[in-house]
Amino acid sequence: MVLSVAPQSIRLLQALDQIRSARAYTLEMLADLQPQDWFAMPGGVTHIAWQVGHLAMAQYRLGLDRIRGEHPADGKLISLAMLTIFGRDSTPYADSRKYPPLDEIRAAFHRTHEAVLVEATRMVDADLDLPPHKPHRLFHTRLGSLLWCSRHEMVHAGQIALLRRMIGRKPLW
Repeated sequence: MVLSVAPQSIRLLQALDQIRSARAYTLEMLADLQPQDWFAMPGGVTHIAWQVGHLAMAQYRLGLDRIRGEHPADGKLISLAMLTIFGRDSTPYADSRKYPPLDEIRAAFHRTHEAVLVEATRMVDADLDLPPHKPHRLFHTRLGSLLWCSRHEMVHAGQIALLRRMIGRKPLW
């Protein structure tokens, strides 16, 4: 994706590079999965659909909500229901009927990511040092929110990688 606004800050460029890199790795983990793989729950703890929905929710919360606050049109990126179903304290269920359709989960995953990249390019360096709109225990600035966005995705990409192995897929390096 070519950004329409050039970021003003090397710190912002680095944060966005980390977000893109984490997403590229996650996409590699998802590329060869079949629809039935997404709700397989080996070990009974989680499944890939929940991981991806959770990443969409988290990218919205970390890269948009905490950076610029909520906007009325945000429901077009990710629904309130998805923010709840895939929220921090939610419980993954093997029953796919408890979730939005897989295409909707994937679409929110992509929409939130693209929106974060676009919105972040509107920031100037001084914005990065401002506190997030909503506090978080792991960071105290908007830059910290963007950096945690990429780190958080890598945590869940690792879980997706493990789930892949548990359902019989070959490891990807």
